[in-house]
Amino acid sequence: MIAAGGTGGHLFPAQALAEVLTRRGWRVVLATDARAQALADTFPAEKRIALASATFSGRDPIALTRAAFIILRGILQARAAMRSIGPAIVVGFGGYPSLPAMIGAISQGRRTLIHEQNAVSGRANRLVAPRVTAVACAFPTLIKATPEVQARAVVVGNPVRPEIIALADKPYTPPIGELRLLITGGSQGARLLSQLMPVAIAALPEALRLRLRVQQQTRAEFIDEARRIYADAIVQAEIAPFFRDMAGRLAQAHLVVGRAGASTVSELAVVGRPSILVPLGAALDDDQGQNARVLAQAGAAEVAREQDLTAPMMTAALHALLTNPKRLAKMAAAARGVARPDAAERLADLVERTAR
Repeated sequence: MIAAGGTGGHLFPAQALAEVLTRRGWRVVLATDARAQALADTFPAEKRIALASATFSGRDPIALTRAAFIILRGILQARAAMRSIGPAIVVGFGGYPSLPAMIGAISQGRRTLIHEQNAVSGRANRLVAPRVTAVACAFPTLIKATPEVQARAVVVGNPVRPEIIALADKPYTPPIGELRLLITGGSQGARLLSQLMPVAIAALPEALRLRLRVQQQTRAEFIDEARRIYADAIVQAEIAPFFRDMAGRLAQAHLVVGRAGASTVSELAVVGRPSILVPLGAALDDDQGQNARVLAQAGAAEVAREQDLTAPMMTAALHALLTNPKRLAKMAAAARGVARPDAAERLADLVERTAR
């Protein structure tokens, strides 16, 4: 049983693991919440179980009590499902939707494993980590976990999609003529990038702008304004709220600008692409900031803190990198140096060892 949900950041690594386990002959059941059902349409599970879940947020005692009762209902649902299914192991990927299944499994004495995608251990994983059978993590650091949990955590990397793994051996070619810039993160929380990037790019020297080929994920309400700014600046730009063929776009990009979610950082490393990362300022426990730090310390990324970032600062950062092909190539090589393209296989190995 795989417990994951809430966001693609939790669900997509879980799906990568499920695909490997299915190829190895395992039968997989997905335990998730109602919100993740739309993201799980291609998840390779023979059965999907919707569990009640809620987030503990704020200090309102009434809201906290309501959340506790919802989670308790989810735990009872999980326990009943496990008595029927009898899973050999329950694997959690963090986020509050994983709590009912993980607590239910622990209460029944089942073998359990959690995987932490971020450099900072998430709150849900921190809650159950001391009681699970095994702990896996994406990065060598597991900030905010207890020393005991850190000591037994196994670094496997972050499982990424097969189409990303297929690009692991594709070499990075520094720009000669065209400069292909990919800007991601427009669909969730990237209001800043949606508004700031067109302004920053428009301020680049004309000779550089004429070479640019921009692909930008932009919040829907900012698309018209972004198109106007790019047209006035004579910049070729493709703008959309979401790009489905992200793997192909990553493969063609000379530089990537985006957030620093765990999946994004891991994919940049596997594909080997230089980046400017802008961690989400509102992220709990600064998990995106710590994710970005992994690439920055390797020399693979520049990091711009959201609270300090201005359009002129981004213009300067873009100019410094886009006019230095040798540095871009070094950053690309550094990104590949921290990649773990076999993360899903390594995690599947650990799941099988733990199940035994």
